[in-house]
Amino acid sequence: MSKTESAIAWMEKMAADNSHGYDQRYRWGQKGDFDCSAAVITAWQQAGVNVRGAGATYTGNMLGVFLKCGFVDVTSSVNLATGAGLKRGDVLLNTSHHTAMYCGGGREVEASINEKGTATGGKPGDQTGREFLVRSYRNYPWNHVLRYNEPIVAKKSVDEVAREVIAGKWGSGVDRRNRLDAAGYDYNAVQSRVNALLSGGSKAPSKSVTEIAREVIAGKWGNGSERRRRVQAAGYNYAAVQSEVNRLLKR
Repeated sequence: MSKTESAIAWMEKMAADNSHGYDQRYRWGQKGDFDCSAAVITAWQQAGVNVRGAGATYTGNMLGVFLKCGFVDVTSSVNLATGAGLKRGDVLLNTSHHTAMYCGGGREVEASINEKGTATGGKPGDQTGREFLVRSYRNYPWNHVLRYNEPIVAKKSVDEVAREVIAGKWGSGVDRRNRLDAAGYDYNAVQSRVNALLSGGSKAPSKSVTEIAREVIAGKWGNGSERRRRVQAAGYNYAAVQSEVNRLLKR
């Protein structure tokens, strides 16, 4: 699981458990409750991104600390009004008032307010079902969208991931798409391979990465996005193939 997926999954888990509500006095989970910023900070801290250790404590200092901890500000690539361009795990931030995280599928998750409509003085836990909740995306308004820049790691081939999908390891429906997107895989390529495998095309890719790279250079796999789609649909790791193409062309 990527750190991004770990963080957003933690937020969703808290929202689904009514022992976790909203409180600004006991905001770091002392009684099970969080406020908006403590929730998001804790989500990333438990995912292995040391934002709290680096000094993030409230909405007013989250921006600077998060940027120092591997996040990038992608606000300019997002339509804040509609949410177009957002990705699962994005941090939605209003540096003066509020923060939440985007779940995907037009939803966000956040610690919001206690059962009294105030920041302190409520009972521990979620008394209303809306103290810590998943809701439809809205522009709070947000003035920053922060996205964690996941370290590049060797990815599995589309064939391997498709077989994991069939084995039930990636969920189903929208959840599957969100998880594959968050992990950096092309959902359409994976699903195409799943369909091929379920239709009887169970034979694993037989050519080496170098063989495919030489075919790419010879023009047998097309160009641009078409090449990527075809290589991935055939069960090969596109990044590995392209890296080998680059190596061969430099010889």
